[in-house]
Amino acid sequence: MSTPRELLIVAMDMTSVRTVERGTLSLALAGAEAVDLLAVGAITLEGDRVVPSGEGLGSGDPLVDEPLLDDPLLGEAASSFVRQAPYESVGNWLWRRGRDLSSVYTAALEAEGQLARRHHRRWGVFRSSELVLVDSPARRVAAERWTADEPVLAALATAVGIRDKRTTASPAVTDESVATVLTAVDDASSELAAEAERRAHKRDDAAVTNVQRGY
Repeated sequence: MSTPRELLIVAMDMTSVRTVERGTLSLALAGAEAVDLLAVGAITLEGDRVVPSGEGLGSGDPLVDEPLLDDPLLGEAASSFVRQAPYESVGNWLWRRGRDLSSVYTAALEAEGQLARRHHRRWGVFRSSELVLVDSPARRVAAERWTADEPVLAALATAVGIRDKRTTASPAVTDESVATVLTAVDDASSELAAEAERRAHKRDDAAVTNVQRGY
């Protein structure tokens, strides 16, 4: 199972404990895609620039490649990179690829039967529903990786706020390219949070002004 799918499953499992901002999750899902594509040799990094492989997906290890080759969303991600020099920075690609990506992955998991709709009544008349995780092998695998404090999944979870900041005792990411992607996810998440805070302050200021004017 791909890292983006595991991240989404973990995020949904943790929503009763922590609130997950959809835009931040989308950025992290794109980062998870980049990590998986690095692993199978579909892309490499030159500094912070993403260079697509001329050979497409494939590291040469069928045990690594097959699960990812079967994932259409990773195929879409692999085909979305700029293929001409000077290429595109990881950060720019995260913003472009990550637009509403959480909804895309949620729909994919629902179509695969990893999610189910739980219906309930409101006000005794109207019915509403919510998506919940089903008990599945994929969910158990994601839980095992989460429990094992796997460095990449843990770093992405920290970026979206579903776990606390990692300590010096936490397992570290040793691959330089993967670390570059994770740093870009952190930077983009921080930028998104800062923008949300600016908008909130602007709304608060506008509300105060309206009150002062008698509205």
